[in-house]
Amino acid sequence: MNHEIIWQTEKWVKEKLAHDHSGHDWEHIRRVRDNALYIARQEGGDSLIIELAALLHDVVDDKVVEDVEAAYQELEEWLNAQGIAFRVTEQVIHIISTMSFKGGNRLPMSTLEGKIVQDADRLDAIGAIGIARTFMYAGAKGHLMYDKDVSVRETMTEQEYRQGKSTAVHHFYEKLLKLKDLMNTNTAKRLAGERHEYMEHFLQQFMKEWNGWQ
Repeated sequence: MNHEIIWQTEKWVKEKLAHDHSGHDWEHIRRVRDNALYIARQEGGDSLIIELAALLHDVVDDKVVEDVEAAYQELEEWLNAQGIAFRVTEQVIHIISTMSFKGGNRLPMSTLEGKIVQDADRLDAIGAIGIARTFMYAGAKGHLMYDKDVSVRETMTEQEYRQGKSTAVHHFYEKLLKLKDLMNTNTAKRLAGERHEYMEHFLQQFMKEWNGWQ
């Protein structure tokens, strides 16, 4: 039963994200799912809830869909149509509705499953893949690569985080470099260290090349 549910979910998510060019495509979902299942093998948790939440977390994200409320309604109806237990549906929706960074203004995740999926998503936002996705997203949204006259925002409301002026490089300082210390599980904390260090080296090299012979 669970195998069929996962297979149907994979198929549905692939269709939903088939035209994404912002770094929230199926390959991102696949990596997050793989990260989540790996963490779960070390930390525990309900594997069905974890895998479903990892697979579905971006089909309602405001970076991907225009009407978030309608997307949530469609998701809930789709989950119900699969015959998934209400307990599972409720927890999956709770996880994906509370896991995003959104300027760092969210309360800590309340369940082990939520902590694992959040960690899995955040791991894909840092390291080499995180660097690539950052510039992919910036290009898709028409953001600059870097602007020395733009200030790094230390504190932001959710609206400021989404709509305020920033650049791809600023995003590292406003979010990505903070994620290592925001990981929930010991497994993710261990994995995040290497990826964090890689980003720091990248930024040092980027600024060296940006500034040239100055």
